[in-house]
Amino acid sequence: MSLLDAGLGAGLGAIVGLILALTGAGGGILAIPLLVWVLHLPLQTAAPIGLAAVGLASAMGAAVGLRQGVVRYRAAAFIGVTGMLFAPLGVALAQRLPAQPLLLVFAAVMAWVGWRSLQAPQGDQGVSADAPSGQPPPCLVKADGRLDWTTPCARALATTGAASGLLSGLIGVGGGFVIVPALSHRTDLDLRQVQATSLAVIALVSLSGVASAAWHGALDWALALPFATGAMLALLAGQRLALALPAARLKQGFAWLMLAVAASLVFKALA
Repeated sequence: MSLLDAGLGAGLGAIVGLILALTGAGGGILAIPLLVWVLHLPLQTAAPIGLAAVGLASAMGAAVGLRQGVVRYRAAAFIGVTGMLFAPLGVALAQRLPAQPLLLVFAAVMAWVGWRSLQAPQGDQGVSADAPSGQPPPCLVKADGRLDWTTPCARALATTGAASGLLSGLIGVGGGFVIVPALSHRTDLDLRQVQATSLAVIALVSLSGVASAAWHGALDWALALPFATGAMLALLAGQRLALALPAARLKQGFAWLMLAVAASLVFKALA
């Protein structure tokens, strides 16, 4: 790989890290289109590279959140371990599926994420959009500041982890676009705790997916390392910027970007 490719990879990684810093999600789902469109990589090659970058950047962001005391580490560990069990299954499926259907699946996931982000009520972080009006989420914070680990809460978080792990292995995303809405709708954590906990989960789930991809010989380390370095540096810089920008505007802009990129991927797959 040339120095130009390495520099371009680092620049693309920086875009991913910035998105992660601003939203707590979405870095992985943008990493793959960037690698496919700009570097002309097949999805099976792009997915592990994007996953490695998102995993490393998320681990760094989660470490900052732990130091600030906003990561719910028990919930993150529970969701993350569940996701780690399902990520190798996604990697195995990705290596067996042809490129065009896999690209269309990825585009469909992006479109769904964008549509859900536009439909979700702005600023409502405690009640599920799928639940009847006024019904509390299954995971509530007790008076001592800890989550109340009821059976419905554990079931909701386990389902979130399974979906995140399967998608991370299959299409190379960290699962933040699943985790952030799930934590927002199924817990009464505030947005800062949701985003920091999501980064911790993404780091754990990505670790399993990257290890499985490396085991299958599907990870190009020469491109993954500069891509991941750019993502980590941009995430650290972007976390300061995130505090100064309105969350609702960020969410809306991210949603429209997802829809536009999904349409472009469908065009590329069919063309």
